This record gives sequence, structure tokens and C-alpha cells, in this order.
Amino acid sequence: MSGAVTPLPPGPLVAWYGDDFTGSAAVMEVLSFAGLPAVLFFEAPNAEQLARFGDLRGIGIAGEARAKRPDWMAEHLPPAFAALRATGAPIAHYKVCSTFDSAPNIGSIGKAADLAMGPDEWAPLLIAAPAIGRFQAFGTLFAAAEGAVWRLDRHPTMARHPVTPMHEADVRRHLEEQTRRRVGLVDLRDLAAGRAEETLTEELEAGRTIIAIDVVDDATLTAAGRLIWDAATRAPLFAIGSQGIEYALVAAWRAAGIAPDVPTPSAPGPVDRVAAVSGSCSPVTAAQIACAEVAGFTPIPVDPTAALDPAYWTRERGRAVELALMALGEGRDPIVCTARGPDDLQIAAFRSAVQQADADVEAAQAALGEGLGLVLNEVVRTAKLTRAAIAGGDTSSHAARGLGLEAVTAAAPLAPGAALLCGHGRDPATDGLEIALKGGQMGPPDFFQRLKAGGPEA
Repeated sequence: MSGAVTPLPPGPLVAWYGDDFTGSAAVMEVLSFAGLPAVLFFEAPNAEQLARFGDLRGIGIAGEARAKRPDWMAEHLPPAFAALRATGAPIAHYKVCSTFDSAPNIGSIGKAADLAMGPDEWAPLLIAAPAIGRFQAFGTLFAAAEGAVWRLDRHPTMARHPVTPMHEADVRRHLEEQTRRRVGLVDLRDLAAGRAEETLTEELEAGRTIIAIDVVDDATLTAAGRLIWDAATRAPLFAIGSQGIEYALVAAWRAAGIAPDVPTPSAPGPVDRVAAVSGSCSPVTAAQIACAEVAGFTPIPVDPTAALDPAYWTRERGRAVELALMALGEGRDPIVCTARGPDDLQIAAFRSAVQQADADVEAAQAALGEGLGLVLNEVVRTAKLTRAAIAGGDTSSHAARGLGLEAVTAAAPLAPGAALLCGHGRDPATDGLEIALKGGQMGPPDFFQRLKAGGPEA
């Protein structure tokens, strides 16, 4: 983007598939709040659905690959990638979690890359996003938590994640365990010295076709965005990363004077009542639930082992709905939750129950998420709520579909990576519902109060 300033081309700029719902929404948030209209669909959209939203700069498909095995990915991802390319956007983005949640046997980012990329293609890999406390230096990923910044293999959540614990913070080593491809690096020295293109060429000539890009601050973020966009203007580009890709692109476009610099949307204001469900095991979500309880919210624990027994699960869901509606009737806001932090005994009980039943853990987790969605759906409809939340990336993937929505758009910021969204669907009971899809590790301690207040002034 050196020399003469070339305006952004018309039509979609980025089409993305998110490997979970909350992450998918985070991409839309970055684009929309930068003045670039974007929509996140729950399935690949048809022409009628696209036409309903007018001229779009970002088109997303919310997926659930992060919780799936490679054989599922081989069946479901190629059609999704074909849909992304069919939009004509110069960048097709496979959106992954900013803590790189993945393993060879589940949520494999490497498998997704193998399925998407042709033999002569290369892909940038950008995971870091300083706005949400994610940093990458010399290929090593760091994430903020508990008031500090941790190398990812020592992170209090990711080092002992219940599904994809992180034992290697070097994104190159971690990813090369999942793919046939070699992973290279454009490091922060290359970006600062203005030799990113040269290093990129050297890495590609060495046979490395997935290229990780360091980002630690605004300057490296902008330089990374410039590198990615320059490549995309020459040929359609497949990119892998968090919403850091969109943060980087917006920063580069603004630095070049070709993207609008728009004010942040205003808060929509408070509502009288809200409800939430949470399948998150994160200590961040646990702290948010505790903070909300002090502020008058009512946590309602459910037994996750019930998801292994359909009859028991039906009764447990019914009990949760009854208690949630009772709380709302008494002027309190319910949070139905399966666990309160990684040390909750319910987590060990769930794992043990899965093993004893010789059940498929993926199916059990899906039943859990779908059940929470059914609970929230019934509570929203019965109480006629206009605002709600789902916490937990894998949970959101299953629970959001239970609300009868087809798509969401970004409405207003609550916290970076966890915006307030507007739901769109053909069911009048949920069309227009304000919903937050919050990743387990996203948001400040007062997140649920912000949900009710409509913004960070809670």
C-alpha cells in the first residue's frame, strides 16, 4: 500500500468461517465498529439472505470446528470454504481462537489449512491482538489473564484447558503437529525494519507455506495488516488467525487513509431483565459470575452429567427453566451455569461420567450446549426478554442455534471480543433479540452487569 493510495475495492473485503460462534462474532465486531458493515450467518447464506442486508464488507459463517474431529472437518469444511470463496472477497479467513485452542485430534487448525489450501498456496497466520491482550513475539504466543501476561503454555486457563491444553507456546511447533505443511515466521524485527516482504519471500522459498506474523503493539499490528492486504490485492488469499487479522487490516487501511474512521456506536441503554447461560470452565467466566452474584444476579447451577441421560437431562433443564423464571419474577437476573471455574467439582464429575458410560465426549458436550440453548430459548420466550447472553465458545456453537436465529449483526460494544449483537430470524419471538456471545476468557469482571446496562458504564 505504498505510493498512490488505491481505494478499497467494492463488495466484500473479508469472508470468514469461525471455528466457534463467539470467535465468529468477534470478527464481525471488529469490522462493523470500524464502519465496515458485516453479518454473521449461522449457516452458509443464500442469495435471499444476503440481499436482506444490503451492501456488505464482511460475510461470516459461524461454525463449530473447534470442537470437532478431523473426519468431521474433512466432511464439513470444504463446502464452507467454497462458500467463502464464492463471495468474491479477496481474503477468506479461517477464524481461530486467540489462544490457539487446537490439537491434532480435535479442532485441528492444521487439518483446516490442509483442506483449504492448494499445493501452490501460502497463508498468513496471525493470532495476536493487543486489544484483547494477545501478543506474539518471535513466534511465541502470550495472553493476558489475572492482571498479568502469560506465555501460553503457562497460562492459568490454557495450560489446563479441559479439551485442548496448551503445552507449547511456539505457534510454529504447535501447528506443525497438526499439518503436513511447514510453518515460517515474519518476526517483530522484520516488521520494525520494513523488511517483512523480503522475509516472507525467503520463508516461502524455503518451503514454508504457513507464515506466522508477530504482533506486539500498534506499529507491528499495522505492519502485519499491510503485509496481508498487499498480498490479497495481488491474488485471493486464504488467511488463518484470530480477529487480530481484522484488527490488523483495519489499522493498515486507516494508516493508508482508505478506511473510514468512525465513532464507536453508542450504548443501547439498560433493560429491566436479562438471562444468561454458561458452559464455560474458564476462571474469567467464574469471576464474572461471582461479580454478578454480588450485584444481585442469581447463578443457577445445573448438573452437566445429566446430559448423558436424556430423561434426566430433560428434568434438569426443566428445573433450570423453572428456577430462572422464578428469579425473573422476583426481579433477579438468572445465570444458568454448568461450572464455576476450572476447579469446580462438576468438571471432574462430568469427565468421570463420560468415561464410565463409555460415551463420546464430543457428543456429550454437544448435548450439554444444545440443552443450555433450549433452556435459554424457553426462558427468553416465556419471560419475553429482549436481551440475553451465552458464555463459552463451544457452548455458544450449540446453544445459539436453539434460539431460532439465522444471523447476527453487531449492535454495540460491551467489551473487546464480546459485543452486544442483534439477532435476525423469521421467528418474531427472537427476531431482534439482543444477544452477547462471550468466549470463556473474554470480558471484564462486570461483564454481566454491562450486559444489563447496555455498555461499559455499568
